[in-house]
Amino acid sequence: MSTILDKILATKRSEVAARRAAPAAPVARGEPSPPRGFKAALDAKVAAGGYGLIAEIKKASPSKGLIRADFDPPAHASAYQAGGAACLSVLTDQEYFQGHEAYLIAARAACDLPVIRKDFMVDPWQVAESRAIGADAILIIVAALDDGPMAEIEAAAIALDMDVLVEVHDAHELERALRLRSRLIGVNNRNLKTFEVDLQKTYELVRRAPKDCTFVAESGLTSRADLDAMAEHDIRCFLIGESLMRQADVEAATRALVG
Repeated sequence: MSTILDKILATKRSEVAARRAAPAAPVARGEPSPPRGFKAALDAKVAAGGYGLIAEIKKASPSKGLIRADFDPPAHASAYQAGGAACLSVLTDQEYFQGHEAYLIAARAACDLPVIRKDFMVDPWQVAESRAIGADAILIIVAALDDGPMAEIEAAAIALDMDVLVEVHDAHELERALRLRSRLIGVNNRNLKTFEVDLQKTYELVRRAPKDCTFVAESGLTSRADLDAMAEHDIRCFLIGESLMRQADVEAATRALVG
């Protein structure tokens, strides 16, 4: 049975093939500023005794539809920085998340935070495109790739001094992720088939990983109590988007989480 991830990946492969075939691909946007250290920013927050928050700029999702009507990436980026976030995540997938690369460009220009391009990487070519629009890091979803392409995409990012957040959902995917060089591991608490959230998944996986990993808990986190519960299991970095994007005062909501 085809899952939503399968559909997204099929669409993405067609999209990337079309973009690669375009005469001007990747689109030149001027020389981007040097990468801002994404993992370093998270680690610095934790070293200072705080929480490393990756605050997400997200307009919509396949499961929830439109999340925020008054969508303003530069304003959201500024609010996240003022509220104490360590990094930004910006959705650029257009077909399923109503994202756009222009949102990443505008958000990064509005703040000093490192930015990860939240999209579905299926080809190393996308890494160069990501750097061209200013991304400081990319996302690799282990469930979406075989080991060979996954390593090629990571190598392309490392060659451009970009960080890689490697997302896993279970113990087998964690084992595969640890074959890569990157030690920034995201645990998605959401089941990709049922979309149910289980925070115990992160607790179980963090015990299986080497101590040199920076773990990021993703999905299902909405309150300071959720973050404090994670911290009891030595998880102090988080990716949060929807719950913050639904707040009238994004800065205040961010500060309530990590301030």
